[in-house]
Amino acid sequence: MEKKPTEAEALFNLEEIRRHAMTSMNRGAVTGDYPLDVEKACQLLNEALATEILCVLRYRHHAVIAKGINAPYVAEEFKEHAANEDEHVWALAVRIDQLGGNPDFNPDTIKTRTATEYGAATDLTDMIREDLVAERTVIEVYRQMIAWFGHNDPTTRRLLEKILADEEEHANELADLLVVSSRKTLN
Repeated sequence: MEKKPTEAEALFNLEEIRRHAMTSMNRGAVTGDYPLDVEKACQLLNEALATEILCVLRYRHHAVIAKGINAPYVAEEFKEHAANEDEHVWALAVRIDQLGGNPDFNPDTIKTRTATEYGAATDLTDMIREDLVAERTVIEVYRQMIAWFGHNDPTTRRLLEKILADEEEHANELADLLVVSSRKTLN
Protein backbone atom coordinates (compact mmCIF):
# COMPACT_ATOMS: atom_id res chain seq x y z
CA MET A 1 0.00 0.00 0.00
CA GLU A 2 1.43 3.36 -1.04
CA LYS A 3 1.70 6.03 1.68
CA LYS A 4 -0.62 8.98 1.06
CA PRO A 5 1.26 12.34 1.24
CA THR A 6 0.48 14.54 4.20
CA GLU A 7 -1.04 17.99 3.66
CA ALA A 8 2.39 19.54 4.18
CA GLU A 9 4.04 17.20 1.69
CA ALA A 10 1.35 18.06 -0.86
CA LEU A 11 2.03 21.77 -0.35
CA PHE A 12 5.84 21.68 -0.49
CA ASN A 13 8.75 19.32 -0.96
CA LEU A 14 10.21 18.93 2.51
CA GLU A 15 13.28 17.02 1.33
CA GLU A 16 14.15 19.77 -1.14
CA ILE A 17 13.68 22.44 1.55
CA ARG A 18 15.99 20.54 3.92
CA ARG A 19 18.61 20.18 1.17
CA HIS A 20 18.52 23.92 0.50
CA ALA A 21 18.76 24.62 4.23
CA MET A 22 21.84 22.43 4.54
CA THR A 23 23.64 24.00 1.59
CA SER A 24 23.00 27.63 2.57
CA MET A 25 23.40 27.62 6.34
CA ASN A 26 25.83 30.56 6.23
CA ARG A 27 23.01 32.84 5.04
CA GLY A 28 21.29 32.78 8.44
CA ALA A 29 17.60 33.64 8.23
CA VAL A 30 17.64 34.41 4.50
CA THR A 31 16.42 31.32 2.69
CA GLY A 32 16.52 30.63 -1.02
CA ASP A 33 12.90 31.61 -1.42
CA TYR A 34 13.39 35.16 -0.05
CA PRO A 35 11.66 37.04 -2.87
CA LEU A 36 13.12 40.52 -2.39
CA ASP A 37 16.47 42.04 -3.30
CA VAL A 38 18.28 41.51 0.01
CA GLU A 39 20.77 44.29 -0.71
CA LYS A 40 17.96 46.79 -1.36
CA ALA A 41 16.09 45.59 1.74
CA CYS A 42 19.18 46.20 3.89
CA GLN A 43 19.75 49.59 2.25
CA LEU A 44 16.19 50.67 3.07
CA LEU A 45 16.53 49.40 6.62
CA ASN A 46 19.89 51.16 7.04
CA GLU A 47 18.22 54.40 5.95
CA ALA A 48 15.53 53.81 8.58
CA LEU A 49 18.29 53.02 11.10
CA ALA A 50 20.02 56.34 10.34
CA THR A 51 16.71 58.16 10.71
CA GLU A 52 16.03 56.57 14.10
CA ILE A 53 19.57 57.34 15.33
CA LEU A 54 19.14 60.99 14.36
CA CYS A 55 15.74 61.09 16.07
CA VAL A 56 17.28 59.74 19.29
CA LEU A 57 19.93 62.46 19.18
CA ARG A 58 17.44 65.24 18.40
CA TYR A 59 15.01 64.18 21.15
CA ARG A 60 17.80 63.86 23.72
CA HIS A 61 19.16 67.28 22.77
CA HIS A 62 15.69 68.80 23.04
CA ALA A 63 15.14 67.15 26.44
CA VAL A 64 18.34 68.71 27.77
CA ILE A 65 17.90 72.24 26.39
CA ALA A 66 14.14 72.62 26.98
CA LYS A 67 13.40 75.85 28.87
CA GLY A 68 10.24 77.55 30.07
CA ILE A 69 7.30 76.92 32.33
CA ASN A 70 6.20 73.85 30.34
CA ALA A 71 9.74 72.53 29.94
CA PRO A 72 9.74 69.82 32.65
CA TYR A 73 6.64 68.14 31.24
CA VAL A 74 7.72 68.49 27.59
CA ALA A 75 11.31 67.41 28.34
CA GLU A 76 9.96 64.25 29.95
CA GLU A 77 8.02 63.51 26.76
CA PHE A 78 11.17 64.12 24.72
CA LYS A 79 13.05 61.62 26.94
CA GLU A 80 10.32 59.01 26.50
CA HIS A 81 10.34 59.48 22.73
CA ALA A 82 14.15 59.19 22.65
CA ALA A 83 13.99 55.90 24.56
CA ASN A 84 11.33 54.60 22.19
CA GLU A 85 13.33 55.64 19.12
CA ASP A 86 16.37 53.87 20.62
CA GLU A 87 14.31 50.65 20.76
CA HIS A 88 13.64 51.15 17.03
CA VAL A 89 17.39 51.53 16.42
CA TRP A 90 18.13 48.16 17.98
CA ALA A 91 15.20 46.38 16.34
CA LEU A 92 16.19 47.65 12.89
CA ALA A 93 19.86 46.78 13.45
CA VAL A 94 18.96 43.23 14.46
CA ARG A 95 16.73 42.81 11.42
CA ILE A 96 19.46 44.06 9.08
CA ASP A 97 21.83 41.51 10.64
CA GLN A 98 19.23 38.74 10.25
CA LEU A 99 19.01 39.57 6.55
CA GLY A 100 22.78 39.22 6.26
CA GLY A 101 23.45 42.95 6.07
CA ASN A 102 25.67 45.17 8.14
CA PRO A 103 23.80 47.65 10.35
CA ASP A 104 25.45 50.99 9.53
CA PHE A 105 26.03 53.05 12.68
CA ASN A 106 28.72 55.16 10.98
CA PRO A 107 28.27 58.75 12.20
CA ASP A 108 29.91 60.06 9.02
CA THR A 109 27.07 58.73 6.85
CA ILE A 110 24.03 59.06 9.10
CA LYS A 111 23.21 62.56 7.85
CA THR A 112 23.25 61.41 4.21
CA ARG A 113 20.98 58.40 4.88
CA THR A 114 18.36 59.89 7.19
CA ALA A 115 14.87 60.95 6.16
CA THR A 116 14.72 63.63 8.87
CA GLU A 117 16.74 66.64 9.92
CA TYR A 118 18.53 67.22 13.19
CA GLY A 119 17.14 70.75 13.56
CA ALA A 120 18.38 73.91 15.19
CA ALA A 121 15.50 74.98 17.42
CA THR A 122 16.16 76.39 20.87
CA ASP A 123 12.63 77.61 21.62
CA LEU A 124 10.42 74.93 23.19
CA THR A 125 7.56 75.39 20.74
CA ASP A 126 9.95 75.28 17.78
CA MET A 127 11.50 72.08 19.16
CA ILE A 128 8.07 70.47 19.29
CA ARG A 129 7.41 71.62 15.72
CA GLU A 130 10.74 70.15 14.52
CA ASP A 131 9.96 66.85 16.18
CA LEU A 132 6.41 66.81 14.80
CA VAL A 133 7.65 67.45 11.25
CA ALA A 134 10.18 64.62 11.69
CA GLU A 135 7.50 62.23 12.97
CA ARG A 136 5.13 63.11 10.14
CA THR A 137 7.96 62.57 7.64
CA VAL A 138 8.84 59.12 8.98
CA ILE A 139 5.17 58.14 9.04
CA GLU A 140 5.02 58.59 5.27
CA VAL A 141 8.41 56.92 4.73
CA TYR A 142 7.47 53.90 6.84
CA ARG A 143 4.14 53.51 5.05
CA GLN A 144 5.98 53.36 1.73
CA MET A 145 8.55 50.91 3.12
CA ILE A 146 5.76 48.70 4.48
CA ALA A 147 4.21 48.63 1.01
CA TRP A 148 7.58 47.71 -0.53
CA PHE A 149 8.18 44.80 1.87
CA GLY A 150 4.48 43.84 1.69
CA HIS A 151 3.74 40.14 1.81
CA ASN A 152 7.19 39.27 0.53
CA ASP A 153 8.85 39.82 3.92
CA PRO A 154 6.21 39.69 6.65
CA THR A 155 8.80 39.77 9.45
CA THR A 156 10.22 43.12 8.32
CA ARG A 157 6.75 44.41 7.46
CA ARG A 158 5.49 43.67 10.99
CA LEU A 159 8.56 45.35 12.51
CA LEU A 160 7.95 48.45 10.41
CA GLU A 161 4.23 48.41 11.25
CA LYS A 162 5.09 48.40 14.96
CA ILE A 163 7.52 51.29 14.47
CA LEU A 164 4.90 53.14 12.40
CA ALA A 165 2.35 52.77 15.21
CA ASP A 166 4.88 54.25 17.66
CA GLU A 167 5.64 57.15 15.30
CA GLU A 168 1.92 57.89 14.88
CA GLU A 169 1.56 57.93 18.66
CA HIS A 170 4.54 60.31 18.92
CA ALA A 171 3.01 62.62 16.30
CA ASN A 172 -0.28 62.69 18.16
CA GLU A 173 1.44 63.46 21.46
CA LEU A 174 3.55 66.19 19.86
CA ALA A 175 0.47 67.76 18.27
CA ASP A 176 -1.10 67.89 21.74
CA LEU A 177 2.11 69.34 23.22
CA LEU A 178 2.17 71.99 20.52
CA VAL A 179 -1.24 73.23 21.66
CA VAL A 180 -0.16 73.29 25.31
CA SER A 181 3.24 74.84 24.59
CA SER A 182 1.71 77.58 22.45
CA ARG A 183 -0.09 78.83 25.55
CA LYS A 184 1.83 81.04 27.98
CA THR A 185 1.18 78.74 30.99
CA LEU A 186 -0.39 75.40 31.73
CA ASN A 187 -4.05 75.74 32.77
